[in-house]
Amino acid sequence: MNSFASGPKKSYYGKGDVIAYRLRRDGTQAANENPVFGANVKILVYGDAFWPTYTTGDNTGLVATDSMKNFIQRETMNFTGSDPESYCQFLAAKFLATYPQASGAQLSASEIPYSALQSGAAYVPGGQDRAEARVELIRQGADIVTAEVRSGIIGFRLLRLNGSAFKGFVRDEYTTLPDITNRPLHMSLDLDWTYTSPDAAFTGGSVTARVRQIVHDVFAGFASGSIQQILYLMGEKMLAEIHVIREIHLEGNNRTWDTIAEQGDSIGVYTDARPPYGCLGLTLSR
Repeated sequence: MNSFASGPKKSYYGKGDVIAYRLRRDGTQAANENPVFGANVKILVYGDAFWPTYTTGDNTGLVATDSMKNFIQRETMNFTGSDPESYCQFLAAKFLATYPQASGAQLSASEIPYSALQSGAAYVPGGQDRAEARVELIRQGADIVTAEVRSGIIGFRLLRLNGSAFKGFVRDEYTTLPDITNRPLHMSLDLDWTYTSPDAAFTGGSVTARVRQIVHDVFAGFASGSIQQILYLMGEKMLAEIHVIREIHLEGNNRTWDTIAEQGDSIGVYTDARPPYGCLGLTLSR
Protein backbone atom coordinates (compact mmCIF):
# COMPACT_ATOMS: atom_id res chain seq x y z
CA MET A 1 0.00 0.00 0.00
CA ASN A 2 1.18 3.51 -0.79
CA SER A 3 1.36 6.26 1.82
CA PHE A 4 2.02 10.00 1.78
CA ALA A 5 3.99 12.16 4.19
CA SER A 6 1.38 14.91 3.77
CA GLY A 7 -1.32 12.63 5.20
CA PRO A 8 -3.92 10.05 4.11
CA LYS A 9 -5.68 10.59 0.77
CA LYS A 10 -9.23 9.60 -0.09
CA SER A 11 -7.97 8.78 -3.57
CA TYR A 12 -4.79 8.80 -5.63
CA TYR A 13 -3.63 7.28 -8.88
CA GLY A 14 -0.62 7.14 -11.13
CA LYS A 15 1.79 5.01 -13.12
CA GLY A 16 4.51 2.61 -11.99
CA ASP A 17 7.41 0.77 -13.62
CA VAL A 18 8.09 3.64 -16.00
CA ILE A 19 11.58 3.04 -17.40
CA ALA A 20 13.73 5.79 -18.87
CA TYR A 21 17.40 5.91 -19.88
CA ARG A 22 19.23 9.13 -20.71
CA LEU A 23 22.48 8.48 -22.57
CA ARG A 24 25.13 11.11 -23.14
CA ARG A 25 26.36 9.33 -26.22
CA ASP A 26 29.13 11.80 -27.05
CA GLY A 27 30.79 11.06 -23.70
CA THR A 28 30.40 14.59 -22.35
CA GLN A 29 29.39 14.77 -18.70
CA ALA A 30 30.27 16.51 -15.48
CA ALA A 31 33.03 15.14 -13.27
CA ASN A 32 32.03 11.91 -11.50
CA GLU A 33 28.82 11.70 -13.53
CA ASN A 34 27.89 8.54 -15.40
CA PRO A 35 26.89 9.10 -19.05
CA VAL A 36 24.27 6.37 -18.53
CA PHE A 37 21.39 7.54 -16.32
CA GLY A 38 18.63 4.95 -15.91
CA ALA A 39 15.65 4.88 -13.58
CA ASN A 40 12.48 2.97 -12.77
CA VAL A 41 9.88 5.58 -11.83
CA LYS A 42 6.49 5.66 -10.12
CA ILE A 43 4.26 8.73 -10.04
CA LEU A 44 1.22 9.14 -7.79
CA VAL A 45 -1.00 12.21 -7.90
CA TYR A 46 -4.08 13.32 -5.99
CA GLY A 47 -6.60 16.13 -5.78
CA ASP A 48 -10.33 16.86 -5.67
CA ALA A 49 -10.36 17.40 -9.44
CA PHE A 50 -9.92 13.65 -9.92
CA TRP A 51 -12.74 12.61 -7.57
CA PRO A 52 -15.55 12.63 -10.23
CA THR A 53 -13.77 9.80 -12.05
CA TYR A 54 -14.45 7.62 -9.00
CA THR A 55 -18.01 8.76 -8.31
CA THR A 56 -19.53 9.28 -11.76
CA GLY A 57 -16.94 8.16 -14.31
CA ASP A 58 -16.44 11.78 -15.42
CA ASN A 59 -12.84 12.03 -16.71
CA THR A 60 -12.94 15.73 -17.59
CA GLY A 61 -10.00 16.71 -15.38
CA LEU A 62 -8.20 13.39 -15.44
CA VAL A 63 -4.64 13.05 -16.74
CA ALA A 64 -4.39 9.57 -18.26
CA THR A 65 -1.73 7.35 -16.70
CA ASP A 66 -0.42 6.72 -20.22
CA SER A 67 0.15 10.47 -20.49
CA MET A 68 2.01 10.33 -17.18
CA LYS A 69 4.29 7.67 -18.62
CA ASN A 70 4.98 9.82 -21.67
CA PHE A 71 5.57 12.88 -19.48
CA ILE A 72 8.21 11.09 -17.40
CA GLN A 73 10.05 9.62 -20.35
CA ARG A 74 10.07 12.79 -22.45
CA GLU A 75 10.94 15.14 -19.60
CA THR A 76 13.94 12.95 -18.76
CA MET A 77 15.61 14.64 -21.73
CA ASN A 78 15.33 17.98 -19.90
CA PHE A 79 16.72 16.69 -16.60
CA THR A 80 20.34 17.77 -16.24
CA GLY A 81 21.28 15.99 -12.99
CA SER A 82 22.27 12.43 -12.19
CA ASP A 83 20.87 11.63 -8.73
CA PRO A 84 17.40 10.22 -8.00
CA GLU A 85 16.52 12.96 -5.47
CA SER A 86 16.97 15.75 -8.02
CA TYR A 87 15.22 13.66 -10.69
CA CYS A 88 12.13 13.14 -8.54
CA GLN A 89 12.09 16.81 -7.52
CA PHE A 90 12.37 17.91 -11.14
CA LEU A 91 9.55 15.66 -12.35
CA ALA A 92 7.20 16.46 -9.47
CA ALA A 93 7.66 20.22 -9.86
CA LYS A 94 7.21 20.07 -13.63
CA PHE A 95 4.08 17.91 -13.30
CA LEU A 96 2.40 20.29 -10.84
CA ALA A 97 3.30 23.24 -13.05
CA THR A 98 1.82 21.48 -16.08
CA TYR A 99 -1.37 20.22 -14.43
CA PRO A 100 -2.80 22.79 -11.97
CA GLN A 101 -5.73 20.47 -11.11
CA ALA A 102 -3.33 18.23 -9.16
CA SER A 103 -3.07 19.08 -5.45
CA GLY A 104 0.13 17.09 -4.99
CA ALA A 105 2.48 14.60 -6.60
CA GLN A 106 4.73 11.91 -5.19
CA LEU A 107 7.59 10.71 -7.41
CA SER A 108 9.69 7.65 -6.62
CA ALA A 109 12.72 6.54 -8.62
CA SER A 110 15.11 3.61 -8.32
CA GLU A 111 18.32 3.78 -10.31
CA ILE A 112 19.17 1.23 -13.00
CA PRO A 113 22.96 1.29 -12.74
CA TYR A 114 25.51 0.66 -15.49
CA SER A 115 29.29 0.60 -15.09
CA ALA A 116 31.82 1.56 -17.75
CA LEU A 117 34.27 -0.83 -19.34
CA GLN A 118 37.77 0.39 -20.14
CA SER A 119 36.92 2.07 -23.43
CA GLY A 120 34.43 4.48 -21.88
CA ALA A 121 31.94 3.78 -24.66
CA ALA A 122 30.89 0.32 -23.45
CA TYR A 123 28.92 -0.49 -20.31
CA VAL A 124 27.63 -3.46 -18.33
CA PRO A 125 24.86 -3.63 -15.70
CA GLY A 126 25.96 -2.42 -12.29
CA GLY A 127 25.72 -4.16 -8.94
CA GLN A 128 22.62 -5.39 -7.16
CA ASP A 129 22.32 -2.48 -4.73
CA ARG A 130 20.49 0.51 -6.14
CA ALA A 131 19.97 4.06 -4.96
CA GLU A 132 16.40 5.26 -4.73
CA ALA A 133 14.50 8.38 -3.69
CA ARG A 134 10.97 9.57 -3.01
CA VAL A 135 9.83 13.19 -3.19
CA GLU A 136 6.36 14.58 -2.50
CA LEU A 137 5.41 18.13 -3.47
CA ILE A 138 2.10 19.76 -2.50
CA ARG A 139 0.28 22.99 -3.22
CA GLN A 140 -0.15 25.47 -0.40
CA GLY A 141 -2.06 28.40 -1.80
CA ALA A 142 -0.02 29.79 -4.66
CA ASP A 143 3.12 28.01 -3.52
CA ILE A 144 4.50 24.51 -4.11
CA VAL A 145 6.26 23.12 -1.04
CA THR A 146 8.15 19.96 -0.24
CA ALA A 147 6.28 17.50 2.01
CA GLU A 148 8.93 14.78 1.92
CA VAL A 149 12.34 13.86 0.60
CA ARG A 150 13.48 10.34 1.42
CA SER A 151 16.53 8.55 0.06
CA GLY A 152 17.65 4.96 0.25
CA ILE A 153 19.72 2.09 -1.06
CA ILE A 154 18.06 -1.27 -1.62
CA GLY A 155 19.41 -4.68 -2.52
CA PHE A 156 22.74 -4.97 -0.71
CA ARG A 157 24.07 -8.54 -0.71
CA LEU A 158 26.88 -8.97 1.80
CA LEU A 159 29.07 -12.03 2.40
CA ARG A 160 31.64 -12.44 5.18
CA LEU A 161 33.75 -15.60 5.17
CA ASN A 162 34.44 -15.55 8.92
CA GLY A 163 34.22 -13.33 11.98
CA SER A 164 30.48 -13.68 12.60
CA ALA A 165 29.06 -15.34 15.72
CA PHE A 166 25.59 -15.97 17.12
CA LYS A 167 25.43 -17.52 20.58
CA GLY A 168 24.00 -17.10 24.07
CA PHE A 169 20.38 -16.70 22.96
CA VAL A 170 17.32 -18.09 24.78
CA ARG A 171 17.20 -21.89 24.94
CA ASP A 172 13.92 -23.71 25.49
CA GLU A 173 11.82 -26.51 24.05
CA TYR A 174 11.65 -24.75 20.66
CA THR A 175 15.40 -24.24 20.24
CA THR A 176 17.31 -26.38 17.75
CA LEU A 177 19.98 -23.91 16.60
CA PRO A 178 23.40 -24.50 18.19
CA ASP A 179 25.67 -21.72 19.39
CA ILE A 180 27.76 -20.53 16.43
CA THR A 181 31.14 -18.91 17.02
CA ASN A 182 32.48 -18.47 13.49
CA ARG A 183 30.03 -18.70 10.61
CA PRO A 184 30.13 -17.53 7.00
CA LEU A 185 27.51 -14.77 7.11
CA HIS A 186 25.39 -14.01 4.04
CA MET A 187 22.84 -11.22 4.50
CA SER A 188 20.81 -8.72 2.54
CA LEU A 189 20.23 -5.11 3.53
CA ASP A 190 17.89 -2.28 2.59
CA LEU A 191 18.02 1.16 4.17
CA ASP A 192 16.49 4.59 3.79
CA TRP A 193 16.82 7.92 5.50
CA THR A 194 15.39 11.42 5.88
CA TYR A 195 17.16 14.75 6.09
CA THR A 196 17.50 17.60 8.56
CA SER A 197 15.96 19.85 5.88
CA PRO A 198 14.62 19.29 2.35
CA ASP A 199 17.45 21.30 0.80
CA ALA A 200 20.03 19.02 2.43
CA ALA A 201 18.84 16.12 0.25
CA PHE A 202 20.21 17.51 -2.99
CA THR A 203 23.93 16.74 -2.93
CA GLY A 204 24.38 15.19 -6.35
CA GLY A 205 24.48 11.73 -4.82
CA SER A 206 27.34 12.37 -2.36
CA VAL A 207 25.30 11.34 0.70
CA THR A 208 24.27 8.09 -0.97
CA ALA A 209 27.87 7.36 -1.94
CA ARG A 210 29.01 7.89 1.66
CA VAL A 211 26.22 5.68 3.04
CA ARG A 212 27.23 2.92 0.63
CA GLN A 213 30.86 3.18 1.72
CA ILE A 214 29.94 3.02 5.41
CA VAL A 215 27.90 -0.14 4.81
CA HIS A 216 30.91 -1.78 3.18
CA ASP A 217 33.42 -0.54 5.76
CA VAL A 218 31.43 -1.59 8.82
CA PHE A 219 30.54 -5.01 7.42
CA ALA A 220 34.17 -5.73 6.59
CA GLY A 221 35.70 -4.08 9.60
CA PHE A 222 34.82 -6.03 12.75
CA ALA A 223 33.86 -9.43 14.13
CA SER A 224 30.17 -9.34 15.04
CA GLY A 225 28.06 -11.11 17.64
CA SER A 226 24.80 -10.61 15.74
CA ILE A 227 23.31 -9.00 12.66
CA GLN A 228 21.60 -6.56 15.01
CA GLN A 229 25.03 -5.35 16.13
CA ILE A 230 26.08 -4.82 12.52
CA LEU A 231 22.98 -2.71 11.82
CA TYR A 232 23.50 -0.62 14.94
CA LEU A 233 27.14 0.17 14.18
CA MET A 234 26.26 1.07 10.58
CA GLY A 235 23.48 3.44 11.65
CA GLU A 236 25.54 4.96 14.46
CA LYS A 237 28.42 5.70 12.10
CA MET A 238 26.10 7.22 9.49
CA LEU A 239 24.55 9.63 12.00
CA ALA A 240 27.99 10.52 13.37
CA GLU A 241 29.59 11.23 9.99
CA ILE A 242 26.71 12.44 7.78
CA HIS A 243 25.26 15.42 9.62
CA VAL A 244 22.43 16.08 7.12
CA ILE A 245 20.76 12.72 7.93
CA ARG A 246 17.99 13.16 10.51
CA GLU A 247 16.78 9.57 10.79
CA ILE A 248 17.89 6.30 9.26
CA HIS A 249 16.05 2.98 9.01
CA LEU A 250 17.91 -0.26 8.29
CA GLU A 251 16.41 -3.67 7.60
CA GLY A 252 18.62 -6.73 7.27
CA ASN A 253 17.66 -10.26 6.30
CA ASN A 254 19.66 -13.25 7.44
CA ARG A 255 20.25 -15.24 4.25
CA THR A 256 23.13 -17.36 5.59
CA TRP A 257 23.69 -20.39 3.37
CA ASP A 258 22.96 -23.93 4.52
CA THR A 259 26.03 -26.06 5.14
CA ILE A 260 26.72 -29.07 2.93
CA ALA A 261 30.17 -29.97 4.33
CA GLU A 262 32.96 -28.22 6.23
CA GLN A 263 36.56 -28.93 7.16
CA GLY A 264 36.82 -26.93 10.39
CA ASP A 265 36.89 -23.20 9.71
CA SER A 266 39.16 -23.48 6.68
CA ILE A 267 36.89 -24.62 3.83
CA GLY A 268 33.25 -25.49 3.28
CA VAL A 269 30.57 -26.13 0.68
CA TYR A 270 27.22 -24.38 1.04
CA THR A 271 23.91 -23.92 -0.76
CA ASP A 272 21.19 -21.28 -0.77
CA ALA A 273 19.29 -21.04 2.48
CA ARG A 274 15.83 -22.50 2.92
CA PRO A 275 12.94 -20.04 2.41
CA PRO A 276 12.46 -18.97 6.08
CA TYR A 277 14.76 -16.07 6.88
CA GLY A 278 15.42 -13.78 9.81
CA CYS A 279 14.24 -10.17 9.41
CA LEU A 280 15.88 -7.52 11.60
CA GLY A 281 15.05 -3.81 11.65
CA LEU A 282 16.48 -0.73 13.33
CA THR A 283 15.66 2.99 13.30
CA LEU A 284 18.06 5.58 14.70
CA SER A 285 17.35 9.32 14.97
CA ARG A 286 19.17 12.43 16.12
